[in-house]
Amino acid sequence: MNPTKQAFAERLIAAMQAMGLEPKPAVLEREFNQRYWGKAMTLHGVRRWLRGETLPSHEKLLVLAEWLRLQPQELRDGPEVEARIRKAKARWDEGVGYTEREVFEAFLKLPPDKRKVVREVILAFAKAQNPDA
Repeated sequence: MNPTKQAFAERLIAAMQAMGLEPKPAVLEREFNQRYWGKAMTLHGVRRWLRGETLPSHEKLLVLAEWLRLQPQELRDGPEVEARIRKAKARWDEGVGYTEREVFEAFLKLPPDKRKVVREVILAFAKAQNPDA
């Protein structure tokens, strides 16, 4: 079984239980179809979500997330993905000072062919500094 789909099913079940609902296909089908304006989901279709056999489309994921009061990415990917992204963004924000931002702004104003040259120079310096990377 696909671990991504299985983890989604576990989060879906936990979210339904947190709302005080039984994680049963009939309950999910009824609640989902009351909120979704597209073609109704079948009992078999929602059962496959709960069993970790399939993932909902993005449109359906948005409906589920709103109903379950979760961020769509948290429901689909779990909170750890968002935490890793936040950590990487914080590292970038903390590590870049005024002078670096000034250089980045100047870089972004260059035409594409000049950016390519600057990029190659920077990567060459980085490789010379850390040849094992």
